[in-house]
Formats: sequence, C-alpha cells, structure tokens
Amino acid sequence: MIFFLAFFLSFIITAVFVPFTIRLALKYGLVDDPKIRPHPAHFHKVTIPRAGGLAIFLGTISSVLILIPVNSQILGIVVGSTILLLMGLIDDKVRTFNPYLRLMLLFLAGTAAVFSGIGISFINNPLAHFLSLPEPFNSTILHLDKIVIPIEFFGSRNIILFADILALLWIVTLTQVINWSKGVDGQMPGITLITGIILGLLSFKFYLEGDFNQLNVAKLSFIVAGSSLGFLLFNWYPAKILPGFSGSTILAFLLAVLSILSGAKIATASLALAIPLIDFIYTVWRRILSGKSPVWGDRGHLHHKLLDLGWTPPQISLFYIAGSAILGSVALFVETQSKFFAILAVAIFFVIFILWINSFSVLSKQSGPDNG
Repeated sequence: MIFFLAFFLSFIITAVFVPFTIRLALKYGLVDDPKIRPHPAHFHKVTIPRAGGLAIFLGTISSVLILIPVNSQILGIVVGSTILLLMGLIDDKVRTFNPYLRLMLLFLAGTAAVFSGIGISFINNPLAHFLSLPEPFNSTILHLDKIVIPIEFFGSRNIILFADILALLWIVTLTQVINWSKGVDGQMPGITLITGIILGLLSFKFYLEGDFNQLNVAKLSFIVAGSSLGFLLFNWYPAKILPGFSGSTILAFLLAVLSILSGAKIATASLALAIPLIDFIYTVWRRILSGKSPVWGDRGHLHHKLLDLGWTPPQISLFYIAGSAILGSVALFVETQSKFFAILAVAIFFVIFILWINSFSVLSKQSGPDNG
C-alpha cells in the first residue's frame, strides 16, 4: 500500500542521513555545548550534535517530491521547510539567534504556505448548539472565505483575508507549540510520530469515504510519521543528536499544514497535541503575568516540572507519546463538538495538575536566549 511506502521511505532516508548529519555537525561546530550555550531549560551535561533538522528535511522533502505530484501547495511546503532549515542551521551555529527574529522567520515560512493556497476556509463552531449567538456566529460552520482581495504578484492571485490570516496564525502557533516540546530526549519526535499517524488515518478514512483529494494528504501524513521515527531512533535517551530549531519546526510546520488541508483535522490535531498545546498556552500566560517576554525560555514547562519530581527523560517522553496516542485515538471516533469539550477537559486537568506539582517543584527564575 502506498501509505506504508510513504512511511518507510521517509523513515529509511531520515535514518540513513542522521549519522551523516552527526558527522557534519561535529565537523562544523553545530553542537550543543552546555559550557558555551548555557540555557536554564537544558539538562544535558555533555556536548551533543545539533542540526537534526537536516536529516529530517532530507527525509521528508525527498519523499514528498518522489511520492506526491508537485503543485503550488507542495512548492509552498518545500519553500517554507527550506526557510526553517536554513534558519535552524544558522541558529545551531551562532548559538544566540534572537527569538524575535526566529518568530519573524516562522511567519515568513508560514506565509510561503499560505501564499501557495493553504488556507482555513471554514471552521466548525462547537458553541452554536449551546449559546444564543448573534449572526453570523450562530451557525454550526463559520465560513472564512467571504472577503477576497485580488492581487498581482507573479501572476493573478487572491488573498482570502480571514482564511489566510487564521491559517498563518495556526501554522506559527503550532510550530512554536512543538518546538517548545523538545525539552527531553525523544519527546518531540515521539509526539510528531503519533500525530502524523493519527492525521494519516483520518485522511485515509476520508479517502475511503470518497474524498480522493485526501490521498496525497494521507501520504504526507505518513511521510511525517516515518521521518519522525527515523530521527527518534537516534534522539531517544541518551540522545546521539538533537533536533535543533530546524528539526522541530519542520515537522511542526508540516503537521500544521496537514491539519489545514482538511478542516476537520484542526480539531483532531489539537486534541492529539492537547498536552503540549495547553502547556504552551499556560507558559505564555505565566510569563506574561510574571512580566517576562513570552518567547524567552525558562525552566517552567511541564517536562521540567516532571524532571523536578524525579521523572526520567524516557518516562517523560513516554508520557507525552501515550497522551498523544490516547487523545488522538479519541479524536478519530468523535465529532468536532466532542473534540472541543475533550480539549477543555484536558485543559482543566492540566491546570489542576500543574498547580499540584508546583507544590513539589520550584520554578527557575532564570531566562535565556532560546525561545522555548
């Protein structure tokens, strides 16, 4: 079956290129040295190669170009991924990349995807059944493609205002969510592995129901999952290589695009990624309330709290992987409205859990140059 081919092709290419990337990183100083690059959120004590995004880029993009016909959306994905790769490799080398500049480049990568025609034309409204909302918010489906602005840029194109803005914000946000979820070995590729499989299964379900456009979406989903597994083999504790900024953002960028290519997948991706997503929201809110910039790193993420409680990196990674697998499986069998309330329930549990473990661990007040 083509989906297994997509999975194993990206898995093999990524796994083959990781040792090459390790040698390249060591040769050119693309490494994480805690003596040179201190950060309050890092726990490694030895020098570890970074630049894992290079192997992930080669595994995903080469598989995409082999298995999926090239169109404007694929070109947007390739351009966006290339921006993230180059940005990440520079970050791995210079070590002090400003997080605000990173954020700007994330918007640039997201713009490449949106400009290629990847937009959120509608969203389901789970509150319509429960609240008396004014027009047009009382509809179960909110259409975002009403305002169209024609422009001339390399030909005639249309900007679908609200659809494109929401898509751009979603891509940048989800990219940051997953980038902030690489605190321990194996955590990030484990999360993207499960989420890619979940989105692939949902796309395959839509394909069987007659939406033949979902064939390539399913292939792309399994490509992301296969590359994640290929990298996970080398990133599991103790890690032989770190993903770096490019590794996490490329996989996150692809997942964000995948969730947009079918409207129903945004809710599915949100539920599969509910734990890191809520941790992201909680972290931004906590930093703002404490008078700090939300993009400057500290040691206050959930995985840091669990480390303080004595959890080992493999235990934390398995916790995130299991959470994504359980919540993602739920997302496959419930409607959008139920997914919304499931995310709300997870959020409430998460806040209670964080408040509880705060009584056992002390939040570091130190901040650093990494946005995570």
